[in-house]
Amino acid sequence: PGAQHIPAVSSGAYPVRAGNFVRPLVDGEAAFRRICEAVESARHSAWVTVAFIDRDVQMPDGRGSFFDVLDRAVERGIDVRALFWRFEPHGSPRIVESAFRGDEEERAWLAQRGSRFFARWDHNPGYCHHQKSWVIDAGQPGETAFVGGINLHNNSVVPPGHPYMEHKWGSTLDVYVELRGPATTDVHHNFVQRWNEASERDHDHGTWEDPRDLPFPVQVAAPAGEAAVQVTRTVRAGAYSVGTPPPGGEPHAIADGDGSILDQYIAAIDAAREAIYIENQAIGSPVIVAHLDQALQRGVDVTFLVPGSPHPDMAAARKHPGSAPFFEQIAGLGRHENFLLAGIAGNMSDGGYHDIYVHAKIALIDDAWATIGSTNIANRGFHRDTELNASFWHPETVRALRTELLQEHLGEDTGSLDTREAMRRYREVAQDNAARRQAGTPLQGLAHALDPAAYGL
Repeated sequence: PGAQHIPAVSSGAYPVRAGNFVRPLVDGEAAFRRICEAVESARHSAWVTVAFIDRDVQMPDGRGSFFDVLDRAVERGIDVRALFWRFEPHGSPRIVESAFRGDEEERAWLAQRGSRFFARWDHNPGYCHHQKSWVIDAGQPGETAFVGGINLHNNSVVPPGHPYMEHKWGSTLDVYVELRGPATTDVHHNFVQRWNEASERDHDHGTWEDPRDLPFPVQVAAPAGEAAVQVTRTVRAGAYSVGTPPPGGEPHAIADGDGSILDQYIAAIDAAREAIYIENQAIGSPVIVAHLDQALQRGVDVTFLVPGSPHPDMAAARKHPGSAPFFEQIAGLGRHENFLLAGIAGNMSDGGYHDIYVHAKIALIDDAWATIGSTNIANRGFHRDTELNASFWHPETVRALRTELLQEHLGEDTGSLDTREAMRRYREVAQDNAARRQAGTPLQGLAHALDPAAYGL
């Protein structure tokens, strides 16, 4: 009820599945606390896809590192598997230092630890296997999945409110979603498909602890709630050849690729009637910007939260003459009174501000539908990187998520406001905070308005 106007998509392998429990998890401390609880209560298995990781990343409440959590699960007799992205060491220092490539030094480190979880490495030439997912007790009663964008970084495992951190990479905003019910079968299926065809599985240093292939799920998990959920993906053509469909899903040949995340974004934006709220590391897709412009022309309120200090790729693109038409597109959004481009920052004790990096990949529309996942709004996220999102139709959960996010970003409870009123209030607070930043006075909440015509300069 209240969400039927936002359509699902049929271009991917996974259908809309009814009967799911859905719980958004905002910020890394809350998300990884819940994930670790699920791993600790697992009876059969715990499987994870990893993109970026700090080897010493600390899980909440004194649980130790990510590797400590996996090792303890193995000691309990759980089938533990990690699928790592194999990355060539190039790019920004942050990327280089947080890729666990399974090289000789890293394998010696695993051996010294006595780590006995299973691992495979998967390579995506020139691009990233960017999925961040967990499947707990796959195929068993109580199967639970987590889908989102939070990297296993120390600056990502942070508390709500984002107090100042002396960590050199600062503090990062990000989101996961917990799923139970039929949609977990599709996260399970995605893991098996990638695990069985991981590119490095037959290469030296391509596996750890001699892991075996996995069977595909043959039945859908039992209902666990009231939300409708659809799992969507980006998988480039040719990455995998196995076409085994999920139970009740479409027999799409994965060899042809999967672009259902972009299709879902377009369908949802085009169906919006009142308000679109997006948090994303990037505003880098001409197609999405064009559809947002059309929504603004229809009178839809649009708020787009991005890093106040843009990703280096955005700044580099600004200097390229060929990118000028796209940045004119972004500037065009700012000509609409119903559009806000914003960043977030916290007050410092010395009177200054500390930037909070927006790494979330979420969208909320009309307090009715939301998507949470790993996908940046950029061409590579929609076409070349390997991504995973979970979209859900459940107004109660979407509204609660909107209220939680705005409580943090605005320092106000917007639970009594409808979605359009909340976006208008977002603009008022952010614009006032932009003036406060110019005057050097403390911000209310975290959000401050950015100039779309100057973003990335």
